[in-house]
Amino acid sequence: MFSSDNKKPKQTTTMETSTQQNIIAQGTKIVGDIASEGPFRIDGTVEGNVKTSGKVVIGKSGFIKGTLQGENADFEGKFSGKLILSGTLSLKTTAHIEGEVHTSKLAVEPGATFNATCSMKGTVKALPNEPVKPKQPEQQQAKATQASQRPERQA
Repeated sequence: MFSSDNKKPKQTTTMETSTQQNIIAQGTKIVGDIASEGPFRIDGTVEGNVKTSGKVVIGKSGFIKGTLQGENADFEGKFSGKLILSGTLSLKTTAHIEGEVHTSKLAVEPGATFNATCSMKGTVKALPNEPVKPKQPEQQQAKATQASQRPERQA
């Protein structure tokens, strides 16, 4: 009759821990792969792969060497490797990024170092006040441009 306390779903406990932030403190070095559902703050060093569905914040003393997969990331520290984000990459003035970056949006503050190949994928939106123009195939457009620049020869 009053035994409903014993029937609590275990999922509630799992959800609570996944929303808490994981912190790798300054002075900590982790070599290996990390997977998490929750957000991360890294002020130490990680050598390996980090995969999370949450946001990742790299503090000024933070350094990741390897692959980082996540939704959004804010960088104040250093990164070297492959960075794959489904959302926004935000680089603060002290950020130093090297390697390969795949993201939807990129925000870079003045002073940040960004030495990477960057691929941005997202939807292209038309400006609200501008009419949408039909696209010409690139080959036809190139031929039209070349023809208008060259005078025709007469034999």
